[in-house]
Amino acid sequence: MNIEQIYKDSGALLSGHFILSSGNHSPNYLQSAKVLEDPKRAELLATALADMIKSSGIKIDTVCAPALGGVIAGYELARALGVRSIFVERKEGKMELRRGFEVAKGENILICEDIITTGGSALEASDIIESLGANVVGFAALANRGFCKREGTQNSPKPECKLPTNKPLFALADFEFEIYEPSNCPLCKEGSTAIKPGSRGN
Repeated sequence: MNIEQIYKDSGALLSGHFILSSGNHSPNYLQSAKVLEDPKRAELLATALADMIKSSGIKIDTVCAPALGGVIAGYELARALGVRSIFVERKEGKMELRRGFEVAKGENILICEDIITTGGSALEASDIIESLGANVVGFAALANRGFCKREGTQNSPKPECKLPTNKPLFALADFEFEIYEPSNCPLCKEGSTAIKPGSRGN
């Protein structure tokens, strides 16, 4: 399966001048919502990711996604794995488990995002789940931005990666793009104006 081509065909691999959630700039941007707007495509990707996870042999009771971006990916992955789906969300800037969702002590939870960049939101979700007594067994995403090491590759995690190295990260592909600090962005120096297409801060 050519994940990059699927993103391109979906209009989800954008080229231009973008502001990332980190505040840095990039000439490329992944918009996974465009991939997931087609339920059949979402099912196809989630099934491929589930097969990868099943082959690892880890036991999963529940998939938990950070809202908003991870909710659809997490739901589809949970369906492909045959387990329940929950999500955490921000209230006044802090991740919380709400809406009547509960986790049991020792319950095995997989944290799922649509895209893992540095893994900050996934780690926040993990911290909340573990503070409630459940056991986070790993992380998953449709796409990995290349800062964190995914299962099946020999790449080393970069210093920006916030995910624990003792838990696996499952993802369908790595997408590594040029990233610039705003003060040293060649696109800005050319007179281009950066836009922020993501959900956070908009």
